[in-house]
Amino acid sequence: MSQMERKNLLFYIDAVSFAALDISLYLDSHPEDEEALHYFRHYSQAKQQALHEYALRFGPLTLDSVSANCGDFWKWAKQPWPWEMEDC
Repeated sequence: MSQMERKNLLFYIDAVSFAALDISLYLDSHPEDEEALHYFRHYSQAKQQALHEYALRFGPLTLDSVSANCGDFWKWAKQPWPWEMEDC
């Protein structure tokens, strides 16, 4: 897997994470807004799918994206952090 693919996927994760967080703040004061709730669900799901894809291809970014049946469960913690990668 290329560094460019990793960088692009990290950028996408950042974007959908921001969108989900931003709309969640709006929903704090507008909990009855069905359109906003749909938007939140969409971007939350996109974030989870992107984190899952990243974990499969490059290793998990967060503890909750580590597979419970992984043979070397803590191997993810020994990998370089996203900000420690050369091309990111």
